[in-house]
Amino acid sequence: MEASPTTSDVRSIIEPLYRGKFWMQLIGVMMIVYGALTALSIVGIIIAWIPIWAGVVLMQAAGAVQRAHAGGDPAEAGQAMGKLRVYFTIFGVLTLIGLLLMIISLIFGIGAGMTGMGGM
Repeated sequence: MEASPTTSDVRSIIEPLYRGKFWMQLIGVMMIVYGALTALSIVGIIIAWIPIWAGVVLMQAAGAVQRAHAGGDPAEAGQAMGKLRVYFTIFGVLTLIGLLLMIISLIFGIGAGMTGMGGM
């Protein structure tokens, strides 16, 4: 039978995240503000939900880290890790989409340059 983690086990495991909690909250707030500012433009209103969502998830992760460290609750520690997984998944997908769009733009740019030079 598996032994459940003690309060001190949870606190020692979550300690590095607890020490970085301020930065998680700061980045979460900045992401929410960035999303709100992005929503002020017509095109930005379409994508503004993404940074707002990421900011809210990061703020939730920071709150769960706080609760896990204060109470030594393994469920809260698990919730914090789950929220961080969602945050990194969002930015992983966005990074892949950005790289794909960059490669497509590069291919079209090279093609347009070759076409333009062929007419000379």
